[in-house]
Amino acid sequence: MNIYLLLFLTFLKINLLSTSGPASVGLIYSETVEHLRLITDAQYVQAVGFASVLPGSDALQMAMYIGYNAAGLLGGLVALAASILPPTIIILGVVSVLHRIRRESWVSSFIEGLTPAIVMVILFAAWKIFQKGGETGWQGWLLGAVSLVALLFNAPERLVILAAAILGVFFFS
Repeated sequence: MNIYLLLFLTFLKINLLSTSGPASVGLIYSETVEHLRLITDAQYVQAVGFASVLPGSDALQMAMYIGYNAAGLLGGLVALAASILPPTIIILGVVSVLHRIRRESWVSSFIEGLTPAIVMVILFAAWKIFQKGGETGWQGWLLGAVSLVALLFNAPERLVILAAAILGVFFFS
């Protein structure tokens, strides 16, 4: 299959099957690293790191990064287009419906029910990535633990990721 069509269909599928943003991290990993092997584990970790530090949508940035790594600039643009298309069309429909039913009690309960599942999807993806990143040794575990403590003390996520990346230069060089 043509790489551009593969990228388009893959990111179209990801954006139709996930809620995008952080919740799509596990699905993006499964599709692009494990299933299609468009990028490596190390490249995926880079994509997550860059997307977390830069402003804007993580899922869109990851799509562009993966598309670019797989097929150059055009690949990044194709992956981006496939990522934008479904939510743009769907949100127009959902907003018009939700505007009509926003006062119904089941709507907020539905959204609250999503939260625990989304958290578990993110934790599961993080665990899979961290398990495969075993070559980082104790330094990787230390960076992970320090990052967790910083986040528990409400440090800004982008700063935690940036600090871990800078420390990684010293630990892994």
